[in-house]
Amino acid sequence: MTSLLVLIILVLLSIAIWQLTKIFDLTQVGQKSENSQVANDEDNNVQGYLMFGFLAFIYITTIVCFVKYGNLPLIDNSASEHGPLIDNLMIISMALIFVVQTITQALLHYFAFKYRGKKDQKAFYLADNNKLEFIWSAIPAVVLAVLIFYGLYAWNDIMFVDKEDEENAIVIELYAKQFGWEARYSGADNTLGKANVRYIEGVNTVGVDLEDPNAQDDIVVSELHLPKGKRVIFKIRSQDVLHSAYMPHFRAQMNCVPGMVTNFSFTPTKTTTEMRGTEAMMAKVDNINKIRESKNKQLVAEGKTPLDPYTFDYLLLCNKICGASHYNMQMKIVVDTPQEFKAWLKDKPTLVSAVKAAAESEQAAENPSTVKDSTATTEDAKAVAVVEMK
Repeated sequence: MTSLLVLIILVLLSIAIWQLTKIFDLTQVGQKSENSQVANDEDNNVQGYLMFGFLAFIYITTIVCFVKYGNLPLIDNSASEHGPLIDNLMIISMALIFVVQTITQALLHYFAFKYRGKKDQKAFYLADNNKLEFIWSAIPAVVLAVLIFYGLYAWNDIMFVDKEDEENAIVIELYAKQFGWEARYSGADNTLGKANVRYIEGVNTVGVDLEDPNAQDDIVVSELHLPKGKRVIFKIRSQDVLHSAYMPHFRAQMNCVPGMVTNFSFTPTKTTTEMRGTEAMMAKVDNINKIRESKNKQLVAEGKTPLDPYTFDYLLLCNKICGASHYNMQMKIVVDTPQEFKAWLKDKPTLVSAVKAAAESEQAAENPSTVKDSTATTEDAKAVAVVEMK
């Protein structure tokens, strides 16, 4: 309702300004005025100074954004081995963009002012200048080539997994679907069983082929745990539409494409507890909680439930707009010490055992008489044993 009222007010203000301009034009009737559609020196001077004004607006906006929002981008405090490499690439790219934008915008607006239209002044026609064209083509080409090769080096360093690392790595599948995530651990054999959406049924929500020998020790969970200092190889699948597995604090992102398996790999370097204890993260958490405190005052005044205090957790997000509940598609990630990770994984049931338990429960629900008969038989046997003892 408030938005509608603001829109109506803006429309009415626009109409009022339009009517005032018409009234002003009527007051000028009979006076000598310049109505030509061709710009004169006065018009060109005004436009030239306006270019300088717009240049000042650009620079002031840039400075304000740096001061107010400069702490928001994730360009430090990464939690993976390759994180610093990604951060350096981002910093170099942003620094180049900032320098080039500052220089080119200054030159653009300065030349627009210097060579503004003047009476009896004609523009100089330059057909071509091979030297000038070579310079302004070569410089961007060299800079872009350096950035591209640096990016390719970073990408290959991240994606390439040698045989030794692969043998010591943990293989985990990330399974995306509207609108949630599931993770499947490869178990003791470190090999994921075959999977296909055709096998999805009941507890087997990720479509694992339960007849595959490699699937017998696979474990499916809804909360992702990773061991610190251990390389993790992710096999990523999608059940329905295009998703994107995005783990911002690990500087990791890979598309989840229906019908194929994509891969990503990294080594966590900070446990969840260690990340929570960093100065940068503590400052961000304090800032978020201050915002929540001010918001809670409004919620309490309206009789609504206040927000809980924020606690940092690593998250797996979807970075593709995959549907109406895309914003809610996230899964908690916990980075443990190797000992904590082993203890956590040890108690998790395999998917095969979970499917068998579900089948037995379903069978018991459908045939309760079988359970009663077996109970009765047991009681009869106990009675017989007591008689024989007597």
